[in-house]
Amino acid sequence: MTIDRFEKVISISRPLADLFIAKDKTLYLVGGAVRDLFLAGDDANAAESEVHELDGPKYDLDFTTDALPDEIEDIVAPHSQAMWVQGKRFGTVGVQMGGYKFEITTNRAEVYHFGSRKPKVTYSDEIEVDLSRRDFTINAMALSLHTTVPEMVDPYGGLDDLVNKRLVTPLSPEISFSEDPLRMLRAARFIAKISLVPVPELVDAVMSMHDRLSIVSVERIRDEFDKLLITEKPSQGLEFMVKTGLAAEFIPELPALELEQDPIHRHKDVLAHTIAVVDKTSPDRMLRLAALFHDVGKPRTKQITPQGVTFYHHDVVGAKMTRERMRALKYSVQDIADVSDLVFLHLRFHTYQAGWTDSAVRRYVRDAGPLLERLNELTLCDSTTRNMNKVLALQERMADLKVRIAQLREKEELGSIRPEINGDEVMKLLKIPPSQLVGEALDFLMEIRLEEGIIGKANATERLLEWWNKRAI
Repeated sequence: MTIDRFEKVISISRPLADLFIAKDKTLYLVGGAVRDLFLAGDDANAAESEVHELDGPKYDLDFTTDALPDEIEDIVAPHSQAMWVQGKRFGTVGVQMGGYKFEITTNRAEVYHFGSRKPKVTYSDEIEVDLSRRDFTINAMALSLHTTVPEMVDPYGGLDDLVNKRLVTPLSPEISFSEDPLRMLRAARFIAKISLVPVPELVDAVMSMHDRLSIVSVERIRDEFDKLLITEKPSQGLEFMVKTGLAAEFIPELPALELEQDPIHRHKDVLAHTIAVVDKTSPDRMLRLAALFHDVGKPRTKQITPQGVTFYHHDVVGAKMTRERMRALKYSVQDIADVSDLVFLHLRFHTYQAGWTDSAVRRYVRDAGPLLERLNELTLCDSTTRNMNKVLALQERMADLKVRIAQLREKEELGSIRPEINGDEVMKLLKIPPSQLVGEALDFLMEIRLEEGIIGKANATERLLEWWNKRAI
């Protein structure tokens, strides 16, 4: 913990704390902010903090109090720049004060009824009760702000667990995961982002209770999974998900990559390879999703031939599987399109073994579109070989491609490849109405554009008329 960071958090919180003190109410700083105060060095950077930087209105802090929701609103309303009460029925009031955003929640316990997606909320006067209902001990620490000197409240040994890299629940893991099954997936995220080691009883609980994740909404599962994927190194969390059976509940394509090996027709461990590729890519959500899905088509396309094991067309099959799974997880239409396109294109670079003609470069750039940089990174990261000669050869080929793209961009509008004659001009030249024929003409012109580059409008017009006259014969 750095003194500067500690003092900054106290300074930011003090105006809010004074309002509660004036009403003889408690106020505690809780959650990730407290945990992150005690993380140092690389751990602090690795922790995808629950709070943002200590500057500007995006800095969020969570508090708990013995004041009831209506009382919270009455206390903060006269002093707020903005308020959010959508969560008030669950005991939470959001407020912006002094350029910072705060969430204040009545001490509570959230319990899911078996088979229900909605928590039942009850309130408590005791901070220890509230902390007992937190997900993990590292998040069950609080800092009192209603006392003259802030005091640490750590009834479940969260600080000791943080120091010793243990992932533990305040109560038994069975109770914790029954109250909110999403905590099993959140465990994977903390395992990944702070390199925590789950205690055996937590692992056992997930292995026996993972099917309870079915009562959690798809949207919450998706959002929590995204948070795991953009940690610095998601591999430990992904491995935990597969080992415990948790992954099979919402993304069964991942454990399916653990293909059985036979002693004769050996092949790369697809699951281990996939997780390694995810780790190698930048912590960009779209890129990480593409890395996760890029080989999901392999189990369905696996064939054993005299030459060995093959996975022909796994890119095509994988793109379809990616769309289906992402729809099931209710990703946005754009997210689904981008990730499935990256999966579909992830082998495209390797089809140009003989070298990059201008036509090949144009087609590659056109097909990748705005995903070009992500596709190039995915291609490089997809090589997990330890053979440095192969790695260097791939890097050199990619560098050559980038040079070719830059060269063509200087001569052509490579970022927006389109025919030199538009649809309106085609209809006017050929004297035809809007129809399928216009599309065929534009396809013909696009093929010229890709193969030959910019030939000029006059030449394009001449070629179009030649094509049209031959077609009419």
